[in-house]
Amino acid sequence: MSGGPLERDPPVVTAIVVAFDSAHALPECLAALKDERVAAIVVDNASTDGSIAVSERMGAKVIRNARNEGYGRANNAGVRAAATEFVLIVNPDVIVTKGAVAALLDAARRYEDAEFFAPQIVEPSGRVFFQPRSLLATQLTNPGGKLVLPEGEACAPFFSGACFLMRREFFLKLGGFDEEIFLFYEDDDLCRRISDRGAALVYVPQAIVRHGRGRSSGPKRGLVFKSRWHQAWSRAYVSRKYGLPDPAPSMFAVNAVKTIAAGLSFRRSLIERYGGSAAGAFAFMRRRKALQKEGLS
Repeated sequence: MSGGPLERDPPVVTAIVVAFDSAHALPECLAALKDERVAAIVVDNASTDGSIAVSERMGAKVIRNARNEGYGRANNAGVRAAATEFVLIVNPDVIVTKGAVAALLDAARRYEDAEFFAPQIVEPSGRVFFQPRSLLATQLTNPGGKLVLPEGEACAPFFSGACFLMRREFFLKLGGFDEEIFLFYEDDDLCRRISDRGAALVYVPQAIVRHGRGRSSGPKRGLVFKSRWHQAWSRAYVSRKYGLPDPAPSMFAVNAVKTIAAGLSFRRSLIERYGGSAAGAFAFMRRRKALQKEGLS
């Protein structure tokens, strides 16, 4: 495939970027997309920093949510607002390198039985993030196996939701991300539903992106507790959804003990970490929904 990804008329791909206090990361993310001539829709989850101003200054279309709608719900809104054949889901702390989007589009044209195209994600340390297994994967589930990166394009049951390309029509037909999930495991769930439809998920290593990992949102008091709450709740939710053993009771018991131990040592960071996990698991056991916690249901 020659030339940039948007040399065709009309454009074939739109990037969807969900922002939540992401003003520190958006300039590099949006500039890289602009260099690749990829138009962007930024869905802002009620940021309190300059995320909206930065996005508009960089030429992105902005959808302003009155409150934090969560990662999946915000991405779904962005995909619905797009009008191109393909959508590129991009975290604000992801920077696409030259030719990455074109390589993903090229793979999508070549693999007509595939519906999810994942780039090579490189972390700040230089480590390549590749996780071929998932809690929800029905194949490649050997957790003790040594990780060996594919030497070329390959199929796998799970890829990170930090950056990927899909056909917009298929994404919407699938229902997009599960909107019961506020945060975490929405990518596992999406990949599982794609596989269950009989479509392939393809790794495209020549499409390279750099991921800041954890830099999507700025630091904020209570963010660790909230993040761990949703991680525990979402793990229990997807486990129940796919008929797996309920991990909530054991997560609650283990993390409650760790919270007490952390409290005795007066280590606030550990109290937030383990307390959040215990609270999220306990909330699931009490049948409380994640959206209720966020005032969205």
